Amino acid sequence: MQGDDAELTAAVCAAQGGDETAFRTVYRAVHPRLLGYVRTLVGEADAEDVASEAWLQIARDLERFTGDADRFRGWAARIARNRALDHIRMRGRRPAIGGDESELATRAGDADTAGEALESLGTDRTLALIAQLPQDQAEAVVLRVVVGLDAKSAAGVLGKRPGAVRTAAHRGLRRLAELVTAATGAPSADALPGQRRSQTSHTPGANASAGVTQLRARTQKDM
Repeated sequence: MQGDDAELTAAVCAAQGGDETAFRTVYRAVHPRLLGYVRTLVGEADAEDVASEAWLQIARDLERFTGDADRFRGWAARIARNRALDHIRMRGRRPAIGGDESELATRAGDADTAGEALESLGTDRTLALIAQLPQDQAEAVVLRVVVGLDAKSAAGVLGKRPGAVRTAAHRGLRRLAELVTAATGAPSADALPGQRRSQTSHTPGANASAGVTQLRARTQKDM
């Protein structure tokens, strides 16, 4: 278990025993990523309210939770998703969650490589780009990259097979790389080598998105 996960696991256990300081530690560690996930479901305007409702339930049900840091993140994400879907239903809107799992045959890429896109644009701007993805892809990318879940845990949140989540994340990461490239004015990964050299030397922001081409290439690797 990594250091951060060990600390979160310990904080969750202490919070279950009524330690308010530990609960604040859990909140600070998980909330920013959870809020990013909620934004992809309900939009910026309602995200804070929905996330607050999720934390009320998390606090209420915390004593019944069992597991480590990764399980906690998945559990919290599932609660947040349910609150978001309730919110959508109450407002008379339906989430654009789609995707035919029978078509999900390609192998997924390494979600960690999307960190390059997050670093090149900043989290808020990247989340705005993620919101442009089809809903199933957006959720898969955010759960894998922002919330930090593995494919199995993300699948549990979404009620899908791990392979379906991997493929949705793979497709979303490829599209996200294209959106990042367009947003930064960097040359397309499909440009000819000579064109890439020429465009990179004259295009502002090209250095900031230098990892985008690598992102598109490396998403063919296993998760």
